[in-house]
Amino acid sequence: MFKRIAFILLVGLLAWAYQAARPPPPNICGSPGGPPVTAPRIRLRDGRFLAYKEHGVPKHESDPDTKRTAKSLALDIEELGDQLELGSKFYVIGFSMGGQVIWKCLQYIPHRLAGAALIAPVINYWWPGLPANLSSYAYKKQAPHDQWALRAAHYIPWLTYWWNTQNFFPKLSVVSGKAENMFSRQDWEIIRNANVSGREKHKEHVTQQGEAESIFRDIIVGFGSWEFDPTDLKNPFVNNEGSVHLWQGDEDKLVPVELQRYIAVKLPWIHYHELPGGGHLLPAVDGMSEVILKALLIKE
Repeated sequence: MFKRIAFILLVGLLAWAYQAARPPPPNICGSPGGPPVTAPRIRLRDGRFLAYKEHGVPKHESDPDTKRTAKSLALDIEELGDQLELGSKFYVIGFSMGGQVIWKCLQYIPHRLAGAALIAPVINYWWPGLPANLSSYAYKKQAPHDQWALRAAHYIPWLTYWWNTQNFFPKLSVVSGKAENMFSRQDWEIIRNANVSGREKHKEHVTQQGEAESIFRDIIVGFGSWEFDPTDLKNPFVNNEGSVHLWQGDEDKLVPVELQRYIAVKLPWIHYHELPGGGHLLPAVDGMSEVILKALLIKE
């Protein structure tokens, strides 16, 4: 009798754990009861819709890609360029978590790039090419609860949704919205001077397909196991027909500058620009967008 009760309790516990760890299905834009579609979209090779002209937030009107890999992400970019008839080569720019897209384009579709810019790109602490002591040092600069959340995303990605929605211990800072230790002095100045009403409007759109699809999948893909190591990338512009630039603030609290410096040394063909006093929100700095575009478009 005791064994039977214990077995039933165990089955119940496993069933609860499965349901708690399983994210709800995404709220797909354009579906019955889903958010409306307001951005122009293309239909990709596998039938998914990809929104390509949006303001303020990424992919909030694109269909989810539950089978996303590093290569498939780059091939989506290539197909977007083809359908928009951008020509044989085009420029790509990625900011923060969007930097992972640029690394993947440099790996899988370098022949399609006219130039690339990475702006404060998030770094995966588990890239094999990063020195263990340096990676560990940079990793430990993060808040302890962020270290645990990133560990979970890397080693047990299927638990990422539960980890960041439970109430037993602190969640990832970018998920919980506790920004005390996330931003530099320059970042806070930018945030204070930002258009509050516009920011709140975009905030609603960020997770309209659900946190699992809008936030957690990026965390899993960004900090999971990659199919390649960006520190091993080869120069895609050996004849100087294009260029790759990396911009980083030395007071960025989200992306450790020490790791960017190492990448700049390991990949000397990347034009590295370190901004004294710069934080993470570099694109919002006055005149910064123009500087980045000029570096890409004007060959010196």
